[in-house]
Amino acid sequence: MPDTTATDLGERLASGRRSFSFEFFPPKDDAGEAVLWEAIRRMEPFAPTFVSVTYGAGGSTRDRTTRITSKIAHETTLTPVAHLTCVGASRAELRQVIGGYADGGVAAVLALRGDPPGGPTAPWTPHPDGLDRAVDLVRFLREVSRFPVGVAAFPDGHPEHGDLDRDARVLAAKAEAGASFAITQFFFRPDSYFRLVERVAALGCDIPIIPGIMPVTNIGQIERFAALSGAPLPPTLVDRLHAVRDEPEAVRHVGVEIATEICRVLLDGGAPGLHFYTLNRSTATLEVFAGLGLTAAQG
Repeated sequence: MPDTTATDLGERLASGRRSFSFEFFPPKDDAGEAVLWEAIRRMEPFAPTFVSVTYGAGGSTRDRTTRITSKIAHETTLTPVAHLTCVGASRAELRQVIGGYADGGVAAVLALRGDPPGGPTAPWTPHPDGLDRAVDLVRFLREVSRFPVGVAAFPDGHPEHGDLDRDARVLAAKAEAGASFAITQFFFRPDSYFRLVERVAALGCDIPIIPGIMPVTNIGQIERFAALSGAPLPPTLVDRLHAVRDEPEAVRHVGVEIATEICRVLLDGGAPGLHFYTLNRSTATLEVFAGLGLTAAQG
């Protein structure tokens, strides 16, 4: 059982102490779940502040998310944070999921509007008995639970509109509604993160904003992810990767090197920690940690 309670996690993330965390997604089959648990066990000794578990659009992996987060809570020393979205869910269904998270030992909830079934840039239509925006979900969570609530942030702009000032105002509104921390979409330009922090601070909001990091291990994959998320790939980064594109192991090595450089700039610039999008693989993330000369427990 983890020794960090929900209240403790909220306090930790608001305390200014560095947070190091890993994100996983529920696999579609038993083979994928075996890979996931291998990654979890390899990362467990690093004692991250928390690990987060996503679920698919429309709650397509909701039951598996609840089961995996419960198993993490009860069979590991890790502290699980579960995602929750507005997509395809009524208020009653959301309340049921939240209750399942509470029973399962989840430490906090990451409240997201979620992508429409057609993808991040498809038109958004809320469930007729559900919630329209992430800020509404934050309020709902604060009303029906005692969970610390995290939210998303977008250094390069939300893919629907790319309006950086609007994103800052939305993040400040989510903090006002009760969110206690934010995790960014992955990005590759540290300046984008620092400018987001400055815009939010200018609005009088001091919510901790944890930068999201995705080490590049596959060029085609990261180009697809970047196109969907709206996160630009800097030309210098593209050139370094394409110089070795025919050597998969070299691509992974360069990707880890780039991620390590970005993380070092972020931490030196005062970022409150790092959140790694692992894609259910541990090697690249742990190599970044080694390159930084730290362990999660040092946060």
